[in-house]
Amino acid sequence: MKKEWMTAFGKMTYGIYVLTSRSGDTRNGMIASWATQVSYEPPMIMAAVHPKRFSHSLLEKNPVFGLHVIDQSQKDLLARFKGPDPVKKFDGIAFETRQTGVPILKNCIAWFELKIREQLSPGNHTLFIGDVINCGCNNDGAPLTTLDYDGMYVGRS
Repeated sequence: MKKEWMTAFGKMTYGIYVLTSRSGDTRNGMIASWATQVSYEPPMIMAAVHPKRFSHSLLEKNPVFGLHVIDQSQKDLLARFKGPDPVKKFDGIAFETRQTGVPILKNCIAWFELKIREQLSPGNHTLFIGDVINCGCNNDGAPLTTLDYDGMYVGRS
C-alpha cells in the first residue's frame, strides 16, 4: 500500500476487541480491530481475520467465536492476546463457556457469542460474519478504541 494511503487509513478509528475461538480442546484469543455490527435483524457482527493467524484455522474448524468489548483501563490485555502461546493467554484470567464453548471473558464491558453464517475473502483478510446467538454486559465502562492505543493496525502483518 502506498505510504500516503497508509497514513490516511491510520486516521480511521476502530474499537479494539478480543476475539476468542475454540476447536476441540484448543482455544485461542486475539486482538481484533476490524470488527463491526452488520445487521440488527437478524443481529450479526463481522470480524476480519488474516489467514495466517492461528485463530483463523480454529474458526474454519469450528465456526463460532466470541467478541469482547474491553475497557480503556484494560490495555494490558493487548499484550496478553497478541502473544504467541494460546495457553498462556488464558492463564490467570477469568472466563467461562456458554452456548458455543468459546471462552467468554468475565471481566469485559460486553461480550457476544457468534455462529459463523458466512465467510468472505475479498482481499487479504477473511471476513467472518456471525449471527449473534448470545450476548451480555458485565459492567459499565468506556470501550477501548484505536484512539486509546499508541499503534494502529492498517494491514501490515
